[in-house]
This record gives sequence, structure tokens and C-alpha cells, in this order.
Amino acid sequence: MPSKILNHFLSKALSIDERIEKGKALRAKLPRAKLGEFKADPKRSNPVSILEKQAKTRLPALVPIRYARMLSSPFAFLRGAAAIMAEDLSKSPVSGIPIQTCGDAHMANFGMFASAERNLIFGINDFDETLTGPWEWDLKRLVASMVIGGRSLGSSEDICREAVMDACSQYRKRMKQYAQMGYLQLRYDSINEKNILESLNDSARAGAEKIMKKARERTHMQVLGKLTDLVDEKYRLRENAPFLVRETKTQTGRPIEEAIGIFLESYISTLSEDRKYLLQKYRVVDVARKVVGVGSVGTRCWVILLMGNNQDDPLFLQLKEANASVLEPYLSKTKYKNHGQRVVEGQRLIQAAPDIFLGWGQIDGLQFYVRQLRDMKGGVEFDPQKVNVNNLPQYGKLCAWSLAQAHAKSGDAAMIAGYVGNSEELDEAMYSFALAYAKQNDKDYAALKAAAKSGKIKVAGEEA
Repeated sequence: MPSKILNHFLSKALSIDERIEKGKALRAKLPRAKLGEFKADPKRSNPVSILEKQAKTRLPALVPIRYARMLSSPFAFLRGAAAIMAEDLSKSPVSGIPIQTCGDAHMANFGMFASAERNLIFGINDFDETLTGPWEWDLKRLVASMVIGGRSLGSSEDICREAVMDACSQYRKRMKQYAQMGYLQLRYDSINEKNILESLNDSARAGAEKIMKKARERTHMQVLGKLTDLVDEKYRLRENAPFLVRETKTQTGRPIEEAIGIFLESYISTLSEDRKYLLQKYRVVDVARKVVGVGSVGTRCWVILLMGNNQDDPLFLQLKEANASVLEPYLSKTKYKNHGQRVVEGQRLIQAAPDIFLGWGQIDGLQFYVRQLRDMKGGVEFDPQKVNVNNLPQYGKLCAWSLAQAHAKSGDAAMIAGYVGNSEELDEAMYSFALAYAKQNDKDYAALKAAAKSGKIKVAGEEA
């Protein structure tokens, strides 16, 4: 009897046109205009309670830093509120076309990074929440972030609307292109420097060139100069408590050197033989715990400094704790036993050029994934003093292009293209959703401010 795998390869595939028609047919089940509706569920969880529940699995001393960062603006709050928005999205109807979601596709989670060939490309750069789910959830989080982020940066409502409409139009345009691509061509597709510069107007192109220049300078040698000191002719990570701290023992009391050794043995087993061979040429020099991001603050994150052939051959690895995706309570659970593997496999599936040292491991019941630290990574600084808000629509189109690429790599681009169609109906719906969710986000942000003022939550003081 033929196996399921053999039956799959021998089965007749639907044509592109047939799959586009299947996508169109889904509009009868869920009209595109319905995607624009958002009304908070009467039984909706208290947003502060959701954050407090997350805090229970995090390092207590760092949780006040997370709250401080989230309270800096409504956009910063949104960045840390993936779990809150996941519950809201779970109440909304979906078209029924699954993809590998980013799970946290706000516009600050996109940027530049280097391919193995050392070329800069643009794409999603955070996969902590990745899980199989509805494509609409990623797009909704992206457009909501454009309105909320645009307002936080001082943008006009006209620019916010233009950003959302242009982004959705770009998503539809690129999905239509990906629907016609050969699968290998799609697998190899990336958004490179030339693509980026050709897609931007003069103002945005000048900003992109500055970001690219800065990203190319963010090598391991640059990190060596920024994060280390030379002590007794050996490089040591520079402590900056509580953001970069050298510790002698883990929470379970295990010596750090022993813990790192056990973890690296677990991690290296997840690498391909060529990666193992390369990594084993390096030796561990120093280890420190690091605070990262907004939403990730409080999770366990470590930086390992390794040295290779000489003092000019550093390698920085980042070990980041991986917990269950915030989407998991509302979707199917991951098939992976280690959430680090969930993150890595999701990234490999939807990112154009994954880090060569991506892997996962565990120690004392904690699960982690591993990647290089700051390896030619760069992105927009969402600071009102540093960003030109008039370029928001240009940036939004890049993010939407990248999102469409990720969804096409992991899902059925023809079906999605059929559903989203050629008109602006999806674009208008997404703008309506973004406006509605921005109001909800403002309410949730106010709730966190009130919790801080009342003393319900502890917030860190001035911090870097």
C-alpha cells in the first residue's frame, strides 16, 4: 500500500487558476469588509492581568523595566502587548487560509540583516511568537502598528491612512506575483539592497542608505568595541547593570561555566555538520545576561563571547529564552517539544536568509534558541527626533512586501491572492480595523498607566 508521502507526490495538484478561484470563493464565507470590524469582547481579559500573568514566568527584577519601556508611548505598549492582541484577534472570523505567522508583525519587527553571502536584505527579524495560523492576524497587527506608531511619532491621520492603504495594496500586489512564481524561485526570493532602493522615493531612499551603511558597520568587531573591555589582554563583556550583568550561577545554583557547557552541547547537536565544524573552532571567553527588546524584557537572555583564530576573530551568540507562543492558546499547539525549535523552524520557513548559527537547546528545564548578536542588523529608529514620519507609507510598503513574501513561502499564495483580490476592499477594511484597534490600544495603555500610578505594578525609574 502506498504511503501517505508517496500518495502526496503522486496526487494531482490544483492549478494556479483553480487555487485563485478557491480563494475567491472564501469571500462568500467571510466578505473582506468583515475583516475591518473590531469590537472588544464583553468578557475580554483585563489587559494588565495578561501582562502580570506573563510576568510570573520572567525574572522579577526585570519586569519593572518591561513596564517602563511599555509606558514610554502607545506604540511601545503595543510592541509589548502581543499577548493582549492575540486574545482580541482570536475572537475575529478568519478566511481559513493558514500560513506560518510571524505572530508579532508590528512594524518595529522588520529590518535589515545579512545573508550568509554578507548581502543586506530586508525582512521580518523577530520570530518569538511564530506559529501556524491565519494570515490576517499578521496583517492586522502590522496595520494597527502603523496607525498607533505613526501617531506616537507625530504623524498626521492622512499619512497613517496612506501608510495602511499603501501597505495593503502592496501586500495584494506581491501576493499576486508570488502566486505565479515557481516554488524554487519563491524559496530563493529576497528583498535585497537594489530592490529596496528602487522601491523608495528620494527622501526614503536617503534614509535607507544611512540605515544600510550603519548595518554594514555592525559586525562582530563593532560589537567587540562596544560591549567589551580588554582586561589582562583578554576581552571581557562590559557590565552595565541591570542591562548587561555577569553572573556566577544560574537560578538553580548551577555554576555558569557548567551551565553554558551543558547548553552548548545541547545546542550544537541541532546544527548541521558544516556549522558544527565552524563553531567548534571557537572558544568561549565570557558570558553575561542581557536585557533585550520591549516585549521580551524579563525573559532570560544570555550573550556568549567566543574567540576564533585571533583577537580580531570574535563571535557573539545570543541565547534567548523561548516560551509558548502567545498565539498558542487560540490555535493548535506546536508539534515541537522545544519552543526554541519552534522559533527556529518557523524562521527558517519564512525568512529569506536565516542566520547560519540558528539552533536551539535547553538547560535546567528552560528552553532557548540561539542566533548571532547584531550581525549586520539595522532598522528604523522609532524616535520622533530621528525619524521622518512622512516616509511612513514608504516603510509600510516594504514591511507589507516582506510579510507577503513570508506568507507566500509558507502558505498558498494563489489562494490568498484570490481572496484579497484587486480592489481596495481589503485595504479599506484593514484601515477600519487599524483605527478601531488603535482606540482599544489607547484604553489598554491608559489601564497600564493607571496600574502604575496606583502602585499595582512596579515600574523602573530612568533607564537606558
